[in-house]
Amino acid sequence: MQNLTILPYTPQLKALFTIIRNKDTKRYEFIFYSERIIRLLIEEALNHLPTQEKIVTTPTGAKFTGSEFLGKLCAVPIVRAGESMEKAVREVCRAIRIGKILIQRDEETALPELIYEKLPEDISKRHVLLLDPMLATGGSVCKAIDVLKEHGVSEEKIIFVNLISTPKGIETFQRYAPGTKIITGFIDPELDSRAYIIPGLGDFGDLYFGTQF
Repeated sequence: MQNLTILPYTPQLKALFTIIRNKDTKRYEFIFYSERIIRLLIEEALNHLPTQEKIVTTPTGAKFTGSEFLGKLCAVPIVRAGESMEKAVREVCRAIRIGKILIQRDEETALPELIYEKLPEDISKRHVLLLDPMLATGGSVCKAIDVLKEHGVSEEKIIFVNLISTPKGIETFQRYAPGTKIITGFIDPELDSRAYIIPGLGDFGDLYFGTQF
């Protein structure tokens, strides 16, 4: 699929996903191991940022030809589950700017509705890591793309980072924003009648923040 990157399903990643999908996993373990996966995803997302050649002098006095990132970066989690991914971003991106987008489903129309947004004033000049752990139907993230576009961010400057996707969600997203890259950890096959990802792991935000009942 165009502009789609799936993390290599290494033995380590398989073990990490097994832990966070297990209904018997304790919350502190879920947080620890899901953050390890998120860190891998963020590191991969950074591979897709533009760079240019840079020559530096090493402590031995020799020249080394490397590269440096081009442009500024910000991260925009979709509240609230997306906020679980902020820690990993801050750990690998020094002094990164953070925005927020809150989207909820309208109970009458079942359509995603923008509730709140707070974005850097210069976001149109930045590359954006859009963060949300689960891509189910794609409705919320497509609405978030609309918000970013309204603030002058082009599709090509957006990288959507998530842990688990579905074919339906990817198809919807790529049809809506074909220029945007997706970095995901795993593609689950289907949705149930409530639009929950199957096999999935339940509500990521509830599990991470400890609000499940």
